[in-house]
Amino acid sequence: MDISIIIPCFNEEDNIPHLAERLKPVVAQLRQEGRQVEIVFVDDGSSDATFERLQAAFADDLNSQIVRHPHNQGLGQALRTGLKAARGQVIVTTDSDGTYDFASIPRLLAALGPDVDVVTASPYHPQGGVGVLPAYRLALSRGCSLIYRLLVDRHLYTYTAIFRAYRRAVLENVDWGSRGYLAVTQMLVEARLKGYRVAEVPLVLNVRRYGQSKAKVARIMRDHLRYQMRLLARQVAARLKGQAWAEPARAPAPRTSGLEAK
Repeated sequence: MDISIIIPCFNEEDNIPHLAERLKPVVAQLRQEGRQVEIVFVDDGSSDATFERLQAAFADDLNSQIVRHPHNQGLGQALRTGLKAARGQVIVTTDSDGTYDFASIPRLLAALGPDVDVVTASPYHPQGGVGVLPAYRLALSRGCSLIYRLLVDRHLYTYTAIFRAYRRAVLENVDWGSRGYLAVTQMLVEARLKGYRVAEVPLVLNVRRYGQSKAKVARIMRDHLRYQMRLLARQVAARLKGQAWAEPARAPAPRTSGLEAK
């Protein structure tokens, strides 16, 4: 298996038909190009018909699987479960609501070149963009990324996008402690601090069209602030010891033959 697409889902029954309509052509295109692609859905304790609708929508895809949590465990834990079930050497993570266009998955993969370990969507890049989102949520998200730029790497514009492609070895070698939404940021920050090479693809972050967002903004912001304070403390401690804050860029994580950009 070359590529695993991990998609956490929580109470997304209204969104499943849209998800299937947009995702299936992209997966078919990648397979026609000779890539072995699987889809790993993680039903994170949904109380609606998410599981049944996923089963019905993807019953004809032998390389799709649905892993279920008995109760909601959070986005970070859902991503861990997906990684454990995935067989691919390249891991694509995306949300189920299509706020990032699934048709952009090939762009992420193409950017995962010989000298890149992680590719992230970047709506806050000067060439990226954001659709019609509540102003307060946009300000909070953009503000978070700005603080991470100051703490971690000023050359990266977006730290909060789930829409990414990773070499599997990266995710197996970094620790993201959060069980919630913070995990998405931790995965990128900790990879960068370990010296993994990160590239950004400017994309548009859209508003979800179906269902309701499950994000609890106050809790997410609290988690980010606590993590940022921990990062600052780590940075100060490293400087007091005369140590480098971030590891130097390392050789790219191992690649599987045939995964080069086509």
